[in-house]
Amino acid sequence: MAQAPARAASAVRLFDAHCHLQDPRIAAVAPALIRAAGASGVARFAVNGTSEKDWHLVKQMAEDHPAVVPCFGLHPWWVPERSPDWMNLLRRFFAETPEAAVGEIGLDKGSHGKTINFGEQVHNNSKLLSQVEVFQRQLELAKELERPVSVHCVRAFGDLLEVLKQTGPFPAGVLLHSYMGSAEMVSALANLGCYFSLSGFLTGMKSTKAKHMLKSIPLDRILLETDAPDALPRLDNVSVSPVHVHSSDADTEKRHMDSESQAANASNESLNHPENIHIVLEYVASLLEMTESELAELSYKNATKLFSYPGSKVQHEPEDI
Repeated sequence: MAQAPARAASAVRLFDAHCHLQDPRIAAVAPALIRAAGASGVARFAVNGTSEKDWHLVKQMAEDHPAVVPCFGLHPWWVPERSPDWMNLLRRFFAETPEAAVGEIGLDKGSHGKTINFGEQVHNNSKLLSQVEVFQRQLELAKELERPVSVHCVRAFGDLLEVLKQTGPFPAGVLLHSYMGSAEMVSALANLGCYFSLSGFLTGMKSTKAKHMLKSIPLDRILLETDAPDALPRLDNVSVSPVHVHSSDADTEKRHMDSESQAANASNESLNHPENIHIVLEYVASLLEMTESELAELSYKNATKLFSYPGSKVQHEPEDI
C-alpha cells in the first residue's frame, strides 16, 4: 500500500468531516490509515454508513477507534435495496449508539441516481418510496434526535433547497458533503443551517469558479473532508498518494460521484485515504488566500462545533486521536 509523504508533527489539527473507512475497498487497511492520518494531525473522522449492510461496520469501527464519529443513514443509491424494516433498524442503531450523527443521506440525479425513482409518489407501496420521501424521513429523524446530518447532493441542488425549506430549519446543522453547488445558492443554504464540506472533488472544478464559490461561504461554515476512498485530489503540481488495491476489489463498489463528470477522477487501482486531507487543505487555503494553519484551525473548530451534540464523543474528548 502506498503511503502519503511523511509530514512532520505540528500543532495543526484537522477533522475529516466525511469519509467511508468501512468501505470494503479499504476496510482491511482502515486501522493503518487512521494511525497514519492521526500522526499527521487528523484528529477526527466522521465515518458515514450508506445502507443497512454497513451500519454495523461503522458502529464497530467507532467502538474500536476513539477518533471515529459514527454516522448512520440510507444513501439515495441504496433506496431500492432497503428492507421493509429499514427505518426501525436505523432508529435502533441510534438508540444503541448515542454518539452517532445522521448520514449519509441525500438526493441524486446523476448518472446512477437518475435510474432511481426521484420524487414520484407511489401510494400504498412502501417498497417504491422515492428518493425524496426517504430523504425527508431521515431529515425529520435528524431533527427529532437533534443530530447533525451529512447530505449527498448530485445535480439536485434546487430540489435539495426546496426539501430543506420544507423540513427545516436545522438547529443541529446540515453538512453538505463534497459541496460542488453554485456560489449563488450558498446564502439560502447557510440560512437553513448548512455547512459546506470541501473534498478532493473540488480540484475538478475550474479554479476561478471554485474560488468564487469558496469566497461566498461564511468562514464559520467551512469544513474539510476526504470522502475516502473516493474523491482522490487531482492537481498537476501536487503529488498525491493513493491506496492501491486490486481492480477486482473495486469493480462493483460504491462511487460517490457522477461518473459522467467525474470519470477522469476515478481509478480502480487508486483510492483516497484520510491523510490526503492535507492536499485539500492546501488547495482550499490557496483559493481563499489564507494560510494553511488558519484554515486548519478554522475548519477544525467548525467541525467540532457541528459534531458537539449531546452524547457525542467529540465534546468530551476534543483533543483525543
